[in-house]
Amino acid sequence: MSILVNRESRVCVQGITGREGMARTRLMAEYGTKVVAGVTPGKGGEKVLDVPVYDTVYEAMEATKNDGGIDISVLFIPAPLVKSAALEAFDAGVKLCVIVPDRVPIWDVMEIADAAKARDAHFLGPNTLGCISVDQAVLGMMGGTAQSARSFFKPGKVGVTSRSGGITSAIAYYLSKEGIGLSTIVHVGGDALIGLPQPEIAKMFQNDPETEIIVMFGEIGTTQEERVAELMMKKEITKPVVAYIGGKGAKEGTRFSHAGAIIEGGKGTREGKIQALKAAGAHVVEDFEDIPKVTKSLM
Repeated sequence: MSILVNRESRVCVQGITGREGMARTRLMAEYGTKVVAGVTPGKGGEKVLDVPVYDTVYEAMEATKNDGGIDISVLFIPAPLVKSAALEAFDAGVKLCVIVPDRVPIWDVMEIADAAKARDAHFLGPNTLGCISVDQAVLGMMGGTAQSARSFFKPGKVGVTSRSGGITSAIAYYLSKEGIGLSTIVHVGGDALIGLPQPEIAKMFQNDPETEIIVMFGEIGTTQEERVAELMMKKEITKPVVAYIGGKGAKEGTRFSHAGAIIEGGKGTREGKIQALKAAGAHVVEDFEDIPKVTKSLM
């Protein structure tokens, strides 16, 4: 099983004719993702890697409706255009948007969140590498190329959720290297306001019958990790959680690479997150390289 995407998911790429759109469409299609349409205004009628391009998501949805329509849209477009593109996708009936660009204005993200809630839809990101359900499908740019993604990540029953793009791939790679298979690998995004934060992803893993262990990379800033701990305390998450929290040297006011990783007003500290997770029963590791060892001990 998996979360967010599987081999049957039908995917649209908004911005497919751009450099990133083309490159990442190749990754997704070659890995096995069902990329059924692309959207770039003014480029309707063209093809990218044999994927038909439409001027709007509405047209793409209409053209594909007899075969199942579109489940997911992946956005590779400039940040100022993200809001209109995401709202268009939701209005057309898409239930999940993967918003890859960073620097999306926070007010735009708030409007996207309102629109998604009103339509019972979701979005991953902004500022995300996306996700990959191993040996099934990839959304975004996880793995770089289809060949490397197949080489790096092996299928299994451990779900990975992370707030850092690079660390997401690193954790998954080192787990796979130690013979630990993975279900779905998710980069939730590095911004302060995101669509599917760690607690939501953790609940999805909890409800996935094939995911047995949750591995989480957290960092300073926001309260995502504390909310995962709250879910554990309430027994809404009962599967084992292995967690590593980055930002050991950060003090209040420090920004830790990502827009969402900043300690303000005494909240979002590494110590507070570790205490909350330990109190809830999570297996918190102090050294990054211990993640595979502790995960294997729980299998």
